Amino acid sequence: MNRRNISVFSVVVGGLLLAGATAILPVQQACAQPANTRGQISFKEDIAPIFKGWCESCHQPGGQGYEASRVDLTSYAGLMKGTKFGPVVVPGEPDASTLVALIYGRTSKQIRMPFGHKPLPDCLRSNIWTWIFQGAKNN
Repeated sequence: MNRRNISVFSVVVGGLLLAGATAILPVQQACAQPANTRGQISFKEDIAPIFKGWCESCHQPGGQGYEASRVDLTSYAGLMKGTKFGPVVVPGEPDASTLVALIYGRTSKQIRMPFGHKPLPDCLRSNIWTWIFQGAKNN
C-alpha cells in the first residue's frame, strides 16, 4: 500500500469514526473500574461497549465510516476482517495496529479518532491497547 492510500484511509476512517461518536458512553461510568486493573480484557465486556458508544453509529453497514473504509465495528468478526485497506488490528502487536494509531493520533497526517470529537478517555484507549497486546481474543 502506498503512502497516498494510507493517508486517504486515515482521513476517511478518522472522519467516519468521529461522525459516529454521537452516542458516546458516559466517561465516568466507562472508566469507573478500568478493565486493565482486572487482568484479562474481554472483547464482549470491555471493548465492544467502547465501539458501541463511540464508533458504531458510523462504522456499521450503511454508515458513513463503513461506506468509506469497509470497517465494521458492530462485531468481533467485522473488526478483525479489517478494511478495504487491510487489517486494523494485529493481535499481540498494538503498536503495529492501525486502530491504535488512529485512537492515539499517531498517523502520518496526525488524524485521531474519533474524528472531530474529543479523544477517547485514556482509560478506554489503554483498554484497547491492552486487549490487542493480550492477543485481541474474542472473549
